[in-house]
Amino acid sequence: MKQFFKRLASLAAALTALTQAGTASAIEFDAGDYTPMPAGTTALLLYGQHTTRDRLYSQGNRQAINPQLNSTVGILRAVRYMEVGGLIIDPQFLLPFGRLNAKDDIAGLGSKSSVGDLILASAIWFTKPGDKNHFAITPYLYVPTGSYDRNQSLGLGENRYKFALQAGGIVELAPGINWDYGGDVTFFGKNDDYNDGAGGATTLKQKPLYQLQTHLRYQLSPTLDLRGGLFHTFGGETKVGGVDQSNRQSTTKFNVGTAWFMQPDLQLIATYGRDIHVREGFKANNQVNLRLLKLY
Repeated sequence: MKQFFKRLASLAAALTALTQAGTASAIEFDAGDYTPMPAGTTALLLYGQHTTRDRLYSQGNRQAINPQLNSTVGILRAVRYMEVGGLIIDPQFLLPFGRLNAKDDIAGLGSKSSVGDLILASAIWFTKPGDKNHFAITPYLYVPTGSYDRNQSLGLGENRYKFALQAGGIVELAPGINWDYGGDVTFFGKNDDYNDGAGGATTLKQKPLYQLQTHLRYQLSPTLDLRGGLFHTFGGETKVGGVDQSNRQSTTKFNVGTAWFMQPDLQLIATYGRDIHVREGFKANNQVNLRLLKLY
């Protein structure tokens, strides 16, 4: 029984990386994000995500407990579009924050409000504003500035550097119909202050985590669209104290929603989604995402 609860705590800690909105450990983007804006444009964004989870899986097998893990996570994001060497880039920073709350059979994990790790990024476009199709690559650097305590199973800080590289783009399939696509890989630094299960410190290492995603948008009007997305994340096995945890991730999820330009410089995106398949960790049964974008 003691080993079981150690395993549960490890899964909960691993989940915190997945609850960082917008980019998670894998980097989810909203349809339309790979549209470059003219140089000199500034974008301020506020994300909100509420997720409920009611099942726990290990190596593809549902665990015989009744867990409830909820999270309410936000992210502040600032973006500046620039032209360098004839290419559009968008230096930006993202700051996650939020609260995780465990209930029912995992209530012992408690609740935690915290700030996540600062994320620095910049897309580099190989297309121009106004083009019908777009393609860009985006490097991300995660800096371990967030709240972290190895004796707390829940939290958004990870106490390690991460580097991710994403490629994505947009294809106009027909007038008013667009396909957004992307793929990324995340590389993880070591966490040398990871809980060893007995309150002491050990080292957490993680193999690269991969993600593929695709979105389809239908433009109802120049200011309103309908959208759906499909995401698959895989890899990311961990070692704790040199011991392989046999926790390779394989998660498939979807979302559907809409985007509305309330004004030419103000957009609201709302989507609903849930996990379809989970090999390792908690399964999200409901996820609501909101995003407000203001252009200057």
